[in-house]
Amino acid sequence: MMRLTVVSVASILKRRWLFQKCFFCTTTAGFAESELPNTGHDLAAMSSFLQDKDLLCRSPGSSTGLLVLDLIDKGTLQPDVTLYSKLIRRCTQLGKVKEGKLVHLHFLNSGFRNNVTLCNSILNMYAKGGCIYEARNMFDKMSSRDMVTWSIMITAYSQSNSAEEALFLFPEMLRLGLEPNQFTFASLVKAAAARPVDTDGKQIHSSCFKLGYCGDVYVGSALVDMYARCGSMDEAILVFRDLSIKNEVSWNSLIAGYGRKSQGELGLKMFRDMQREDYKPTYFTYSSVFTACASTGSLEQGKWVHAHMIKSGGQLLAFVGNSLLDMYGKSGSIEDAQRVFNRLLSRDIVSWNSLITAFSQHGLGKEATTQFENLLRSGIRPNKISFLSVLTACSHCGLLDEGDRYFKLMKELDVVPDVSHYVTMVDLFGRAGLLDQAERFIKEMPIQPTAAIWGALLGACRMHKNMELGAYAAERVFELDPQDSGPHIILANIYAAAGRWKDVAKVRKLMKERGVKKEPACSWVEIENAVHMFVANDDAHPHREEVLQMWMKISEKIKEYGYVPDTSHVLLPEEDDQQREAKLQYHSEKLALAFALLNTAPGSTIRIKKNIRVCGDCHTAIKLVSKLVDREIIVRDKNRFHHFKRGECSCGDYW
Repeated sequence: MMRLTVVSVASILKRRWLFQKCFFCTTTAGFAESELPNTGHDLAAMSSFLQDKDLLCRSPGSSTGLLVLDLIDKGTLQPDVTLYSKLIRRCTQLGKVKEGKLVHLHFLNSGFRNNVTLCNSILNMYAKGGCIYEARNMFDKMSSRDMVTWSIMITAYSQSNSAEEALFLFPEMLRLGLEPNQFTFASLVKAAAARPVDTDGKQIHSSCFKLGYCGDVYVGSALVDMYARCGSMDEAILVFRDLSIKNEVSWNSLIAGYGRKSQGELGLKMFRDMQREDYKPTYFTYSSVFTACASTGSLEQGKWVHAHMIKSGGQLLAFVGNSLLDMYGKSGSIEDAQRVFNRLLSRDIVSWNSLITAFSQHGLGKEATTQFENLLRSGIRPNKISFLSVLTACSHCGLLDEGDRYFKLMKELDVVPDVSHYVTMVDLFGRAGLLDQAERFIKEMPIQPTAAIWGALLGACRMHKNMELGAYAAERVFELDPQDSGPHIILANIYAAAGRWKDVAKVRKLMKERGVKKEPACSWVEIENAVHMFVANDDAHPHREEVLQMWMKISEKIKEYGYVPDTSHVLLPEEDDQQREAKLQYHSEKLALAFALLNTAPGSTIRIKKNIRVCGDCHTAIKLVSKLVDREIIVRDKNRFHHFKRGECSCGDYW
């Protein structure tokens, strides 16, 4: 068959454009025929006239689906490696997997089907298009593979959250004698970061070291991120310090790692070090710093970082805005959390969940349910976290009917409850004093009760002084989680409140035999960007005497307001009432409050954090102190925030 001239091809293209409304070749069709070179040269050169925007023009009703492929089949265009490469690259750039499959099918019937470079391009197209099944099918059918092939497949698995598959390919590749490059290692380390422990990561790190890739900025940054995600911060720091060239990713990884481990102070220090070394923070940096601040409730430092982001021209994009919202909520400023939510450029389900959770943690049940109703009206579908947040709010505030309705709504919306939802429902019934209903709910659950579920019932029994049911619930917890100190302490408290000191002694003996240790209570307060920590009976603090004198002075004054120490919170029966009362005065939150009163301006808000639930005696005392000094005192304990003001608490004593 005689090959066509450039003039005849231009005519064909012009006719097809007229009938199919597809401007296929702007360069050629734009010429007048007299201006086109009238040669008999081979028209494989025609592919050089094709513009990228015309490569994927559809050809309805044809056998191939694409105009270019039709022209190849008709002999108008001579296929070559360059043309197929252009087509595949264009499909990859635009994410046109459907068109890419058409090119792939055509390619399989060509003489280039065993070309490893083209096969790698098609494999890469599937990988970047998220078609992991098609990519693996292509990978398995390739007649020959090189290092690029394996790297693409490993990267595809790594980016599709299929860590095990990515890591499984590594030893197979090594057995074939192929040496991984920096791109392979970066993807392997990313896959290892998805594992709960760093065992796989350490093995890959060893291979990186042997082959000399640890100094590569991308591999090194991936290693820092992997160790940080696995919680191995010491190893992450070692790798970070050995990097001759650092980038924003390596800095961000460390900051985020400290945030996940609730080591906000170290995360903030890394942020300041990053600035001193002239690395510009990204949105991911700010998001990580806000997470670090949230982990320790560092409101003032979080505000400073927020101001820094604004001065740098940062906007409240979804993910960084959500982190900022969460920071304000967890640091005790619900007003700022609400303002951030209102100013978000766009809101997703995380935004709504963060706001509802913030209201829930602050004991604002009505506000939480109002926002949940707004979420339902917004058209965004609530997820498990949304329901858990609103159910927790209902539990904290005694909104029994609302909580029951929202739990039933989960079924209507096909949201399957987790254990945490059942725990919250038991807590909801238990706090309301419906202990029989809570027990019946446990028996009728479609899942086996866990230690957390029985623990929720146990906590309710302590609140309502139901010793028999409390002992029963405690036994169930001991069977399922004998090493948890919390249930042992709660049961001892129940016995102590009833004056059954022999049973208290039995519980303490049981704890000793099992090697169960009570988590030491500690409280901390942030003053002028410095964190001051206190433990119960603190005798090591440099201002110990001054703090104790301050609290004893306050204690005497609040007795005039009706404060009577509740000695039932002291589990030491052998001491007399005076000794037991003295023990109460050394609780960590009281010491932190006294220190804050000594070192903050009159009228300013005091913010205290505690690692366990605030005790009943301290709760009563702090309420009266807020009235005595006419200041708002915000205490964040393990479960929620308490806003003390004018002798009252935001929880309404329902906690």
